[in-house]
Amino acid sequence: MLTVNAIAAPSATEPLVRTTIERRDLGPRDILIEISYAGICHSDIHTVRGEWGEVPYPLTVGHEIVGHVREAGAAVTRHAIGDRVGVGCMVDSCRECDNCKAGYEQYCLTGNVGTYASVDRDGTVTQGGYSTHVVVDEDFVLRVPESIPHQAAAPLLCAGITTYSPLAHWKAGPGKRVAVVGMGGLGHMGVKLAVAMGAEVTVLSQTLSKKDDGLAFGAKHYYATSDPATFETLRNTFDLIINTVSAPIDMKAYLSLLALDGTLVSVGAPPEPLPVGVFTLFSNRRSFAGSSIGGIAETQEMLDFCAEHGIAPEVEVIGADEVNEAYERVMKSDVRYRFVIDVDSLR
Repeated sequence: MLTVNAIAAPSATEPLVRTTIERRDLGPRDILIEISYAGICHSDIHTVRGEWGEVPYPLTVGHEIVGHVREAGAAVTRHAIGDRVGVGCMVDSCRECDNCKAGYEQYCLTGNVGTYASVDRDGTVTQGGYSTHVVVDEDFVLRVPESIPHQAAAPLLCAGITTYSPLAHWKAGPGKRVAVVGMGGLGHMGVKLAVAMGAEVTVLSQTLSKKDDGLAFGAKHYYATSDPATFETLRNTFDLIINTVSAPIDMKAYLSLLALDGTLVSVGAPPEPLPVGVFTLFSNRRSFAGSSIGGIAETQEMLDFCAEHGIAPEVEVIGADEVNEAYERVMKSDVRYRFVIDVDSLR
């Protein structure tokens, strides 16, 4: 087994620390990736702080990973040594259930294997991308187009696909009025992607502090949700609302913004339940839905779409010793718009 440098959470209450972890020996279909950059996702923070359930500490998180192939198993055919590649939120699935066979590995009926905090096929706990290397089955490794800036590519593997998937599924495009709730790591990607798809995009953010950014990313309108007049002005307006925030929202107020047959899709995941009044759904035949990440094929489609349209996340690159500070800044919404760890600082 390969011992590599990493950053890990010792417990739910202690700061993350430098450490070493082990990566499995390469199997015939495995790829050894030398990681260049790893994005910091709000999910990482929820996980290490124990907000989504029990955690197998010590744990290395990180599921926004880009790097290069350094070794490949004898049966690998999809990727070659030196290729620029990425890994997102999952590293395996059963591959046998109806969902997996349809290309929806993220909805594997027996549960996909997450990039961290899951039980891997060898019985060990998966460890994520805040590390110098990772070993992944080639079927769960993505090709990252060279036209996407290397340091900005990592957040596409979670923030990018998490917003792309519902926008594609609910057919955001010309003639569709799309609202994005929240202007953070997920939200700013939702704006860029929906604009590129041809939709008319409105940002719904707590304040107007990021209005200039939202309009620069292509949004046509920008409203503050702290202003009660916003919900009166926009009542019965949107075909699709993508809710990216990881905190409770007033579901009745936001559902009232949907036009006939409109859908509100939550991709942010607050620890608390979101209460939904059924009578709000009856009006305008509204729908409330959730969406996870995308399958492998759809994630590759998203990467190629971003390359074609010149889309990349806005990032702030940090060193390994700045991760704890970055976590606190994420909780204060003090980042525009995604922290990315320069993994060279771990070597």
